Amino acid sequence: MAHLDIHSGVVVANASESERAGFIRRTYLHLGGAILAFVGVETLLIQSGIAESFTHLLSGSMWMWLVVMGLFMAVSYVANNWAHSAISKEMQYAGLGLFVVAEAVVFMPLIYIALARAPDVLSHAGLLTLMLVGGLTFTAFTTRKNFSFLGPALSIGGWIALGVIATSILFGFTLGALFSGIMIIFAAASVLYTTSNIIHEYNSGQHVAASLALFSSVGLMFWYIVQFLMSLTGQE
Repeated sequence: MAHLDIHSGVVVANASESERAGFIRRTYLHLGGAILAFVGVETLLIQSGIAESFTHLLSGSMWMWLVVMGLFMAVSYVANNWAHSAISKEMQYAGLGLFVVAEAVVFMPLIYIALARAPDVLSHAGLLTLMLVGGLTFTAFTTRKNFSFLGPALSIGGWIALGVIATSILFGFTLGALFSGIMIIFAAASVLYTTSNIIHEYNSGQHVAASLALFSSVGLMFWYIVQFLMSLTGQE
């Protein structure tokens, strides 16, 4: 086990140019690896028939989605804590891996339904997500502005969105394109906030935790872009 010094590394903003560049490079390489792992796990779940069974299970009871949401929040909390571990790199990677698998499981019904009803939506959503994330990343790195002030608003907005989603599940109404559009803006703010933290807030040894945060924000954006496009095509 590769043990870490709990005091190792410095805040990226105060690090040398080479150390800062290395941290950013490692973060985005890990983000790319997490995305590839997500695609691989999702493909396996779809092709094995697990996604189909899981989707049918969720459609059978409104409570199942609430259970899944609760479990995902719990697993995400654990994964994030592991990814921030100051004890070992193995624990950090276990956290990232756990979150990728949890995200793939939650995405199963959406991906399965999109493939069955409007397969082109996935490629279009992927391209739009890439373009938006690329633009937001460029903005954060070129302006070098600290967007940490977005943190409280994102926290409050996240709980409000969670309440709206839970209410829609309990009472069986569809949130529609407007809600998806609002959540795309929310996800964009999350990407900007996380990217800013990579520049200003993270410790230079926290590239695994930084990549998990980015992966979560990118995944949120992709989810709601898919939902938005499916709403527009009437395939929600």
